[in-house]
Amino acid sequence: MLQQILHDMYIDPELLAELSDVQKHILFYKMREEQLRRWREREAWEALAQAEGLRPSKVKRASDKHIQWLLGADGEVWVWIMGEGPGDKPYEEISEELIAERARLQAQREAEELWKQKEAEITKKFREALANEKARILAEKWKVEMEDRKAAKVLEERIHEEFKRKEEEERKRGEEQIRLQEEQRAKELYWTLKQAQLQNQASEKEEREWEEQLRRSKEADEERSRRAQRARDEYQRHSLRAIQKGTVAGLSSMFRELGQSHEQETRLYHHLPGPGPLPPIAVPVSRTWERPLRPVSREVIVRWFKEEQLPRRAGFERNTKSIAPWFHGIISREDAEDLLENMTEGAFLVRVSEKIWGYTLSYRLQKGFKHFLVDASGDFYSFLGVDPNRHATLTDLIDFHKEEIITVSGGELLQEPCGQRDSPPDYHLLFE
Repeated sequence: MLQQILHDMYIDPELLAELSDVQKHILFYKMREEQLRRWREREAWEALAQAEGLRPSKVKRASDKHIQWLLGADGEVWVWIMGEGPGDKPYEEISEELIAERARLQAQREAEELWKQKEAEITKKFREALANEKARILAEKWKVEMEDRKAAKVLEERIHEEFKRKEEEERKRGEEQIRLQEEQRAKELYWTLKQAQLQNQASEKEEREWEEQLRRSKEADEERSRRAQRARDEYQRHSLRAIQKGTVAGLSSMFRELGQSHEQETRLYHHLPGPGPLPPIAVPVSRTWERPLRPVSREVIVRWFKEEQLPRRAGFERNTKSIAPWFHGIISREDAEDLLENMTEGAFLVRVSEKIWGYTLSYRLQKGFKHFLVDASGDFYSFLGVDPNRHATLTDLIDFHKEEIITVSGGELLQEPCGQRDSPPDYHLLFE
């Protein structure tokens, strides 16, 4: 699958969405390496062709366009860096002033809007109160005699002055309240803009740290591959010892299921190899159907599993007829995460993928989940874009990563299988 992607230099968006962040980084790194390799190969071929006279050398066309750099007193190209020139303010001081000015202007605009609203409310309030009071005074004036009109006028002026004094006091209190709100708003906007600036600086630092982490991850992956090769050799040696101690019975039952004769079983028992690798068991695979380039429906996936994976005992425990507790059928990412939700870190399950010819290993983190694609389109099983190790069976891949981590950066180790929750199990269509 990886070789096909590098050959076409294209990956399906749906398949890309299934990859984890680490898988995406490694895949893009491989694609960039392939681009450089093709470019170098083309350049070398053109240089060889020109040297042998098969192709004329490229002649650059004359152009009247040119660039002339401004030179300094030392004859070198003049460069000015903001904040470092004579008389320039430091960048941090300029940034602080810009942020403070932006916060002040924004707070001033908001304060002006608030004051307009407050002034309109105060004017309306005292106009209505004054109108009501005038109406009350006029009603009383009709009750007094003509000689009392002067006293009523004085009383009206005194009341008018009193209301005017109260209006001025209310205006001052409103102005003070708006001023305090403006100062508070300026502080809030200043810290908001300051935090945005700090976040931008932190994101740049995280990007540099990520590049360094990716470099270290690549070096660690190479070292882990060497350790994994030694671990596989040791694991194979121990497996051969286990076979010699009594696990031949499991192989014998497999031969009987495949129609092998008792003579073949005896010959296998007496010709077990010593320190060398165990010869693979030839399992007939039906070729009565043509597999599409990728899964197109659940019916096609079920047929693929029955035609190609069942003969390879995918989903079964080693040397038994029991289905492995970690094996699941065609379920979605959301269903897998729901099954793993209440389990501890290290829990896992394997589900049949709807994106590629293979499986997806769903893994429970301390906070969240990870999903790794397992390529089964060939004669082996391997993680897509993460682990270059190839395994003869799906069970071998699971058992191997119970002892060895999947990625160095994540340190994922398979610990507790996640079994079925409903009845019938979600894989019943695959084994009907």
